[in-house]
Amino acid sequence: MQPGIDEKSYRICTRCVMDTSDPRIEFDEHGVCSHCRRFDELLAPNWMPDERGAERLRRLSEQIRAYGRGREYDCAIGVSGGVDSSYLLYVAKELMQLRPLAVHVDAGWNSELAVRNIENLTKGLDIDLFTYVVDWEEMRDLQVAYLKAAVPNQDVPQDHAFFAKLYEFAVERRIKYVLTGSNIATESILPQAWGYNATDSRQLRAIHKLFGTRPLSTFPISGLLRSYLYYPYVRGMKVVRPLDLVEYDKEKAIAFLTERFGWTYYGGKHFESRWTRFFQSYYLPVKFGYDKRRAHLASLVVSGQMSREAALAELESPPYDAASLRDDMEYVSKKLELTVPEFEALIALPNRRHDDYPSSRRLESILRSARNLSRRLKIPV
Repeated sequence: MQPGIDEKSYRICTRCVMDTSDPRIEFDEHGVCSHCRRFDELLAPNWMPDERGAERLRRLSEQIRAYGRGREYDCAIGVSGGVDSSYLLYVAKELMQLRPLAVHVDAGWNSELAVRNIENLTKGLDIDLFTYVVDWEEMRDLQVAYLKAAVPNQDVPQDHAFFAKLYEFAVERRIKYVLTGSNIATESILPQAWGYNATDSRQLRAIHKLFGTRPLSTFPISGLLRSYLYYPYVRGMKVVRPLDLVEYDKEKAIAFLTERFGWTYYGGKHFESRWTRFFQSYYLPVKFGYDKRRAHLASLVVSGQMSREAALAELESPPYDAASLRDDMEYVSKKLELTVPEFEALIALPNRRHDDYPSSRRLESILRSARNLSRRLKIPV
Protein backbone atom coordinates (compact mmCIF):
# COMPACT_ATOMS: atom_id res chain seq x y z
CA MET A 1 0.00 0.00 0.00
CA GLN A 2 1.36 3.42 -0.95
CA PRO A 3 2.03 6.20 1.60
CA GLY A 4 -1.01 8.23 2.63
CA ILE A 5 -3.59 5.64 1.49
CA ASP A 6 -6.02 4.16 4.01
CA GLU A 7 -6.11 0.43 3.37
CA LYS A 8 -9.72 0.19 4.57
CA SER A 9 -10.98 2.79 2.11
CA TYR A 10 -8.70 1.74 -0.76
CA ARG A 11 -10.43 1.27 -4.12
CA ILE A 12 -9.23 0.62 -7.65
CA CYS A 13 -11.11 1.13 -10.88
CA THR A 14 -12.72 -1.96 -12.36
CA ARG A 15 -11.92 -0.81 -15.91
CA CYS A 16 -8.46 0.81 -15.75
CA VAL A 17 -5.88 0.77 -12.93
CA MET A 18 -6.39 4.19 -11.33
CA ASP A 19 -6.98 4.04 -7.61
CA THR A 20 -7.45 6.13 -4.50
CA SER A 21 -3.86 7.35 -4.62
CA ASP A 22 -5.67 10.10 -6.54
CA PRO A 23 -7.50 11.85 -3.67
CA ARG A 24 -10.08 13.32 -6.08
CA ILE A 25 -11.04 10.09 -7.83
CA GLU A 26 -14.69 9.07 -7.89
CA PHE A 27 -16.36 5.76 -8.75
CA ASP A 28 -19.77 4.97 -10.20
CA GLU A 29 -22.04 2.11 -9.15
CA HIS A 30 -20.05 -0.26 -11.36
CA GLY A 31 -16.70 0.71 -9.86
CA VAL A 32 -15.60 2.62 -12.97
CA CYS A 33 -13.57 5.70 -12.13
CA SER A 34 -14.06 9.34 -13.07
CA HIS A 35 -10.96 9.24 -15.27
CA CYS A 36 -12.52 6.58 -17.50
CA ARG A 37 -15.75 8.55 -17.71
CA ARG A 38 -13.84 11.70 -18.63
CA PHE A 39 -12.04 9.74 -21.35
CA ASP A 40 -15.32 8.49 -22.81
CA GLU A 41 -17.22 11.77 -22.60
CA LEU A 42 -14.62 14.47 -23.30
CA LEU A 43 -11.54 12.94 -24.90
CA ALA A 44 -12.61 10.00 -27.05
CA PRO A 45 -14.71 12.20 -29.40
CA ASN A 46 -11.52 14.12 -30.31
CA TRP A 47 -9.42 10.98 -30.80
CA MET A 48 -9.57 9.87 -34.42
CA PRO A 49 -7.15 7.07 -35.35
CA ASP A 50 -9.34 6.28 -38.36
CA GLU A 51 -10.60 7.68 -41.68
CA ARG A 52 -11.99 10.78 -39.97
CA GLY A 53 -8.58 11.54 -38.53
CA ALA A 54 -6.86 10.90 -41.86
CA GLU A 55 -9.15 13.43 -43.54
CA ARG A 56 -8.60 16.00 -40.80
CA LEU A 57 -4.85 15.44 -40.96
CA ARG A 58 -4.91 15.97 -44.74
CA ARG A 59 -6.78 19.27 -44.39
CA LEU A 60 -4.57 20.40 -41.51
CA SER A 61 -1.46 19.60 -43.53
CA GLU A 62 -2.72 21.61 -46.49
CA GLN A 63 -3.53 24.53 -44.21
CA ILE A 64 -0.07 24.53 -42.64
CA ARG A 65 1.69 24.13 -45.99
CA ALA A 66 -0.32 27.03 -47.43
CA TYR A 67 0.76 29.20 -44.51
CA GLY A 68 4.37 28.14 -44.95
CA ARG A 69 4.71 29.06 -48.64
CA GLY A 70 7.58 31.50 -49.01
CA ARG A 71 8.72 30.89 -45.45
CA GLU A 72 11.73 28.93 -44.24
CA TYR A 73 9.64 26.62 -42.05
CA ASP A 74 5.99 25.58 -41.92
CA CYS A 75 5.96 24.85 -38.20
CA ALA A 76 7.99 24.28 -35.04
CA ILE A 77 8.13 21.09 -32.99
CA GLY A 78 9.53 20.80 -29.48
CA VAL A 79 11.68 17.66 -29.26
CA SER A 80 12.99 15.82 -26.20
CA GLY A 81 14.25 12.52 -27.63
CA GLY A 82 11.18 10.75 -26.21
CA VAL A 83 8.87 8.54 -28.22
CA ASP A 84 6.02 11.07 -28.63
CA SER A 85 8.06 13.95 -30.04
CA SER A 86 10.23 11.57 -32.08
CA TYR A 87 7.24 9.95 -33.77
CA LEU A 88 5.70 13.39 -34.29
CA LEU A 89 8.77 14.42 -36.31
CA TYR A 90 8.17 11.47 -38.62
CA VAL A 91 4.45 12.25 -38.94
CA ALA A 92 5.11 15.92 -39.68
CA LYS A 93 7.82 15.33 -42.27
CA GLU A 94 6.63 12.23 -44.11
CA LEU A 95 2.88 11.96 -43.52
CA MET A 96 2.04 15.67 -43.48
CA GLN A 97 4.80 16.69 -45.92
CA LEU A 98 5.78 19.69 -43.79
CA ARG A 99 9.05 21.55 -43.33
CA PRO A 100 9.33 21.62 -39.53
CA LEU A 101 11.99 23.21 -37.37
CA ALA A 102 12.86 20.99 -34.41
CA VAL A 103 13.44 22.95 -31.20
CA HIS A 104 15.21 21.33 -28.26
CA VAL A 105 15.59 23.02 -24.87
CA ASP A 106 18.44 21.49 -22.90
CA ALA A 107 17.74 21.99 -19.19
CA GLY A 108 20.79 20.03 -18.12
CA TRP A 109 19.18 16.63 -17.51
CA ASN A 110 19.39 15.00 -20.94
CA SER A 111 20.39 11.37 -21.01
CA GLU A 112 22.88 10.34 -23.69
CA LEU A 113 20.11 8.28 -25.28
CA ALA A 114 17.90 11.35 -25.63
CA VAL A 115 20.64 13.34 -27.36
CA ARG A 116 21.35 10.45 -29.74
CA ASN A 117 17.67 9.98 -30.51
CA ILE A 118 17.26 13.65 -31.43
CA GLU A 119 20.32 13.53 -33.69
CA ASN A 120 19.19 10.33 -35.40
CA LEU A 121 15.68 11.62 -36.09
CA THR A 122 16.62 15.09 -37.31
CA LYS A 123 19.42 13.77 -39.53
CA GLY A 124 17.38 10.83 -40.78
CA LEU A 125 14.48 13.09 -41.74
CA ASP A 126 16.65 16.03 -42.85
CA ILE A 127 15.07 18.42 -40.34
CA ASP A 128 16.86 21.50 -39.03
CA LEU A 129 17.48 21.51 -35.28
CA PHE A 130 17.75 24.51 -32.97
CA THR A 131 19.02 23.82 -29.45
CA TYR A 132 18.77 26.25 -26.56
CA VAL A 133 20.85 25.49 -23.47
CA VAL A 134 19.43 26.80 -20.20
CA ASP A 135 22.00 28.41 -17.90
CA TRP A 136 22.83 25.55 -15.58
CA GLU A 137 23.56 27.61 -12.45
CA GLU A 138 20.14 29.25 -12.70
CA MET A 139 18.49 25.91 -13.46
CA ARG A 140 20.20 24.23 -10.52
CA ASP A 141 19.22 27.04 -8.15
CA LEU A 142 15.56 26.84 -9.22
CA GLN A 143 15.56 23.04 -9.00
CA VAL A 144 16.86 23.15 -5.41
CA ALA A 145 14.34 25.88 -4.57
CA TYR A 146 11.51 23.57 -5.65
CA LEU A 147 12.92 20.76 -3.51
CA LYS A 148 12.92 23.13 -0.53
CA ALA A 149 9.32 24.06 -1.36
CA ALA A 150 8.48 20.32 -1.00
CA VAL A 151 5.67 20.41 -3.59
CA PRO A 152 4.65 17.44 -5.78
CA ASN A 153 5.48 18.69 -9.27
CA GLN A 154 9.27 18.88 -9.26
CA ASP A 155 9.25 18.85 -13.07
CA VAL A 156 8.02 22.47 -13.18
CA PRO A 157 11.48 24.09 -13.59
CA GLN A 158 12.46 22.15 -16.69
CA ASP A 159 8.92 21.97 -18.15
CA HIS A 160 8.47 25.73 -17.75
CA ALA A 161 11.74 26.36 -19.58
CA PHE A 162 10.74 23.95 -22.39
CA PHE A 163 7.42 25.62 -23.17
CA ALA A 164 8.55 29.20 -22.56
CA LYS A 165 11.51 28.95 -24.91
CA LEU A 166 9.68 26.94 -27.58
CA TYR A 167 6.87 29.49 -27.89
CA GLU A 168 9.23 32.45 -27.56
CA PHE A 169 11.43 31.08 -30.33
CA ALA A 170 8.44 30.37 -32.59
CA VAL A 171 7.35 34.00 -32.21
CA GLU A 172 10.87 35.27 -32.89
CA ARG A 173 11.02 33.22 -36.10
CA ARG A 174 7.44 34.21 -37.06
CA ILE A 175 6.28 30.60 -37.00
CA LYS A 176 2.52 30.38 -36.52
CA TYR A 177 2.03 26.63 -36.07
CA VAL A 178 3.53 24.69 -33.17
CA LEU A 179 3.04 20.92 -33.27
CA THR A 180 2.98 19.06 -29.96
CA GLY A 181 3.38 15.36 -29.20
CA SER A 182 0.69 15.51 -26.50
CA ASN A 183 -1.86 12.86 -27.33
CA ILE A 184 -4.95 11.06 -26.09
CA ALA A 185 -3.77 7.55 -26.93
CA THR A 186 -0.95 7.39 -24.36
CA GLU A 187 -1.55 10.23 -21.88
CA SER A 188 -5.27 10.79 -21.45
CA ILE A 189 -5.15 10.18 -17.70
CA LEU A 190 -3.15 12.28 -15.25
CA PRO A 191 -4.71 13.29 -11.91
CA GLN A 192 -4.64 17.03 -11.31
CA ALA A 193 -3.88 16.39 -7.64
CA TRP A 194 -0.57 14.77 -8.60
CA GLY A 195 0.90 17.80 -10.32
CA TYR A 196 0.58 21.46 -11.14
CA ASN A 197 0.48 23.67 -14.23
CA ALA A 198 4.11 24.24 -15.20
CA THR A 199 3.28 27.51 -16.99
CA ASP A 200 2.29 29.34 -13.77
CA SER A 201 5.10 31.90 -13.69
CA ARG A 202 3.71 33.57 -10.57
CA GLN A 203 4.24 30.44 -8.51
CA LEU A 204 7.63 29.79 -10.09
CA ARG A 205 8.84 33.28 -9.17
CA ALA A 206 7.33 33.01 -5.66
CA ILE A 207 9.06 29.73 -4.87
CA HIS A 208 12.34 31.02 -6.24
CA LYS A 209 12.02 34.24 -4.22
CA LEU A 210 11.51 32.21 -1.04
CA PHE A 211 14.18 29.59 -1.56
CA GLY A 212 16.47 30.65 -4.42
CA THR A 213 19.91 32.16 -3.97
CA ARG A 214 20.68 33.83 -7.31
CA PRO A 215 18.69 35.87 -9.86
CA LEU A 216 17.03 34.16 -12.82
CA SER A 217 18.63 36.54 -15.30
CA THR A 218 18.36 34.40 -18.44
CA PHE A 219 15.98 31.60 -17.45
CA PRO A 220 13.05 31.44 -19.94
CA ILE A 221 9.86 32.55 -18.17
CA SER A 222 6.40 32.86 -19.70
CA GLY A 223 3.15 33.26 -17.79
CA LEU A 224 -0.47 32.28 -18.26
CA LEU A 225 -1.50 35.53 -19.98
CA ARG A 226 1.02 34.84 -22.70
CA SER A 227 -0.15 31.24 -23.09
CA TYR A 228 -3.90 31.96 -23.09
CA LEU A 229 -4.08 35.42 -24.68
CA TYR A 230 -0.91 36.83 -26.21
CA TYR A 231 0.25 33.84 -28.22
CA PRO A 232 -3.12 32.69 -29.64
CA TYR A 233 -4.97 36.01 -30.01
CA VAL A 234 -2.23 38.61 -30.53
CA ARG A 235 0.37 36.52 -32.36
CA GLY A 236 -2.14 34.11 -33.93
CA MET A 237 -0.21 31.03 -32.79
CA LYS A 238 -1.92 27.68 -33.20
CA VAL A 239 -0.84 24.66 -31.16
CA VAL A 240 -1.99 21.43 -32.82
CA ARG A 241 -1.87 17.73 -31.85
CA PRO A 242 -1.42 15.58 -34.98
CA LEU A 243 -0.93 12.33 -33.03
CA ASP A 244 -4.64 12.40 -32.18
CA LEU A 245 -5.37 12.11 -35.91
CA VAL A 246 -3.26 9.02 -36.67
CA GLU A 247 -3.05 5.48 -35.36
CA TYR A 248 -0.54 6.04 -32.59
CA ASP A 249 0.30 2.82 -30.81
CA LYS A 250 3.21 3.27 -28.40
CA GLU A 251 4.80 -0.17 -28.84
CA LYS A 252 4.44 -0.05 -32.63
CA ALA A 253 5.90 3.46 -32.70
CA ILE A 254 8.90 2.36 -30.64
CA ALA A 255 9.51 -0.61 -32.94
CA PHE A 256 9.20 1.59 -36.04
CA LEU A 257 11.52 4.32 -34.74
CA THR A 258 14.07 1.73 -33.65
CA GLU A 259 14.16 -0.02 -37.01
CA ARG A 260 13.96 3.09 -39.18
CA PHE A 261 16.17 5.56 -37.29
CA GLY A 262 18.19 3.57 -34.76
CA TRP A 263 16.12 5.16 -31.99
CA THR A 264 16.68 3.71 -28.50
CA TYR A 265 14.05 3.25 -25.80
CA TYR A 266 14.98 4.73 -22.42
CA GLY A 267 12.75 2.66 -20.14
CA GLY A 268 9.70 4.74 -19.17
CA LYS A 269 7.41 7.69 -19.89
CA HIS A 270 9.61 10.84 -20.08
CA PHE A 271 12.67 8.94 -18.83
CA GLU A 272 14.73 10.66 -21.52
CA SER A 273 15.45 13.11 -18.68
CA ARG A 274 17.62 11.80 -15.84
CA TRP A 275 15.82 14.14 -13.43
CA THR A 276 12.34 13.05 -14.52
CA ARG A 277 13.27 9.40 -14.11
CA PHE A 278 14.31 10.02 -10.51
CA PHE A 279 11.37 12.33 -9.81
CA GLN A 280 8.72 9.95 -11.16
CA SER A 281 10.26 6.71 -9.90
CA TYR A 282 11.36 7.78 -6.42
CA TYR A 283 10.39 11.28 -5.28
CA LEU A 284 6.68 11.12 -6.12
CA PRO A 285 5.88 7.57 -4.98
CA VAL A 286 8.04 7.66 -1.83
CA LYS A 287 7.18 11.19 -0.68
CA PHE A 288 3.57 11.57 -1.86
CA GLY A 289 2.39 8.08 -2.77
CA TYR A 290 1.86 9.02 -6.43
CA ASP A 291 3.08 6.34 -8.85
CA LYS A 292 2.89 7.98 -12.28
CA ARG A 293 3.21 4.60 -13.93
CA ARG A 294 -0.36 4.00 -12.82
CA ALA A 295 -1.66 6.98 -14.82
CA HIS A 296 0.47 6.13 -17.85
CA LEU A 297 -0.66 2.51 -17.83
CA ALA A 298 -4.29 3.50 -17.25
CA SER A 299 -4.08 5.68 -20.36
CA LEU A 300 -2.91 2.69 -22.40
CA VAL A 301 -5.70 0.54 -20.96
CA VAL A 302 -8.55 2.93 -21.86
CA SER A 303 -7.12 3.45 -25.37
CA GLY A 304 -6.98 -0.32 -25.92
CA GLN A 305 -3.20 -0.59 -26.16
CA MET A 306 -2.81 -2.72 -23.03
CA SER A 307 -5.00 -5.07 -21.03
CA ARG A 308 -5.89 -4.22 -17.46
CA GLU A 309 -4.28 -7.49 -16.34
CA ALA A 310 -0.98 -6.62 -18.02
CA ALA A 311 -1.02 -3.15 -16.44
CA LEU A 312 -1.65 -4.58 -12.98
CA ALA A 313 1.18 -7.07 -13.47
CA GLU A 314 3.56 -4.25 -14.43
CA LEU A 315 2.60 -2.31 -11.33
CA GLU A 316 3.61 -5.28 -9.17
CA SER A 317 7.27 -4.56 -9.92
CA PRO A 318 8.99 -1.66 -8.13
CA PRO A 319 9.56 1.51 -10.22
CA TYR A 320 13.29 1.35 -9.42
CA ASP A 321 15.77 -1.45 -8.94
CA ALA A 322 18.22 -0.90 -6.10
CA ALA A 323 21.28 -0.37 -8.30
CA SER A 324 19.59 2.24 -10.55
CA LEU A 325 18.20 4.08 -7.54
CA ARG A 326 21.62 4.28 -5.93
CA ASP A 327 23.25 5.47 -9.16
CA ASP A 328 20.59 8.12 -9.83
CA MET A 329 20.57 9.33 -6.22
CA GLU A 330 24.32 9.89 -6.42
CA TYR A 331 24.15 11.42 -9.91
CA VAL A 332 21.33 13.86 -9.13
CA SER A 333 22.82 14.86 -5.76
CA LYS A 334 26.20 15.61 -7.29
CA LYS A 335 24.71 17.55 -10.19
CA LEU A 336 22.71 19.70 -7.77
CA GLU A 337 25.91 20.22 -5.72
CA LEU A 338 24.44 18.45 -2.70
CA THR A 339 25.71 15.56 -0.64
CA VAL A 340 23.45 12.51 -0.62
CA PRO A 341 22.46 13.16 3.04
CA GLU A 342 21.61 16.79 2.16
CA PHE A 343 19.53 15.62 -0.79
CA GLU A 344 17.72 13.02 1.31
CA ALA A 345 17.01 15.68 3.96
CA LEU A 346 15.32 17.87 1.33
CA ILE A 347 13.19 14.95 0.17
CA ALA A 348 12.22 14.27 3.80
CA LEU A 349 10.88 17.80 4.38
CA PRO A 350 7.18 17.94 5.36
CA ASN A 351 4.99 17.68 2.29
CA ARG A 352 3.49 20.91 0.98
CA ARG A 353 0.76 21.63 -1.55
CA HIS A 354 1.12 23.96 -4.51
CA ASP A 355 -1.74 25.98 -3.02
CA ASP A 356 0.52 26.75 -0.04
CA TYR A 357 2.38 29.20 -2.28
CA PRO A 358 1.24 32.23 -4.32
CA SER A 359 -0.19 31.12 -7.64
CA SER A 360 -2.29 32.11 -10.63
CA ARG A 361 -4.77 29.27 -10.14
CA ARG A 362 -7.78 31.62 -10.04
CA LEU A 363 -6.58 33.46 -13.14
CA GLU A 364 -6.05 30.14 -14.89
CA SER A 365 -9.63 29.11 -14.10
CA ILE A 366 -10.95 32.36 -15.59
CA LEU A 367 -8.77 32.04 -18.70
CA ARG A 368 -9.78 28.41 -19.22
CA SER A 369 -13.46 29.30 -18.95
CA ALA A 370 -13.04 32.17 -21.41
CA ARG A 371 -11.17 29.91 -23.85
CA ASN A 372 -13.83 27.21 -23.64
CA LEU A 373 -16.56 29.80 -24.19
CA SER A 374 -14.77 31.19 -27.26
CA ARG A 375 -14.52 27.68 -28.66
CA ARG A 376 -18.24 27.04 -28.12
CA LEU A 377 -19.06 30.36 -29.79
CA LYS A 378 -16.50 29.56 -32.52
CA ILE A 379 -14.67 32.85 -32.04
CA PRO A 380 -11.68 32.68 -34.44
CA VAL A 381 -8.17 32.62 -33.02
